[in-house]
Amino acid sequence: MKFNTIREAAEAWVREFNAIPQGVVEKLMKLDFDDVVEITPPSKYDRVYIYDGEYDGQHGEIIGVSDEDEDVYVIQFDKDREEVEVNKDDFEVDHDYLLPMWSTMWSFGDKLDEDWLLGRYCESHLQEMADCGFRIFEQEDFGVIFGIDGCGYDFYSEHWCPLYLARGLHWHKEEDTDGATD
Repeated sequence: MKFNTIREAAEAWVREFNAIPQGVVEKLMKLDFDDVVEITPPSKYDRVYIYDGEYDGQHGEIIGVSDEDEDVYVIQFDKDREEVEVNKDDFEVDHDYLLPMWSTMWSFGDKLDEDWLLGRYCESHLQEMADCGFRIFEQEDFGVIFGIDGCGYDFYSEHWCPLYLARGLHWHKEEDTDGATD
């Protein structure tokens, strides 16, 4: 079945996901903190703290990835707006909370989506999902769990439709090219 818009197709896809109350994830973490592991790669606009190397102690924001090395990020310092390149092993992303802000997290309803994300049969797509604004975790029983670190705006235009497109799904009529506003 073809949906009229990207948004309609994304809504149908997301309805197949498993909603997990964040309280369940918190309880799992209390039982065994190491049982829930965040696997989200750094992404553009993430706030970071540099803890090693030449720029030790600096705070800033990721504004891109180096053209020469995908493990090196371009970071703009808060203090003087200087832009520097820093290896991902020398900084950590500074999240406001241990888990995403929104009170619901999800797991994929179809194993193929998780296989796509983790790169079980091809390359990993963790970066693409992170770039769509998701924080991604793994847990033995639930597999991949993900959440949105935000509130007060349209999740479909900002997160779900971009993820649908990054996933390469084509359940919509081709006339819809942006989908996020429909």
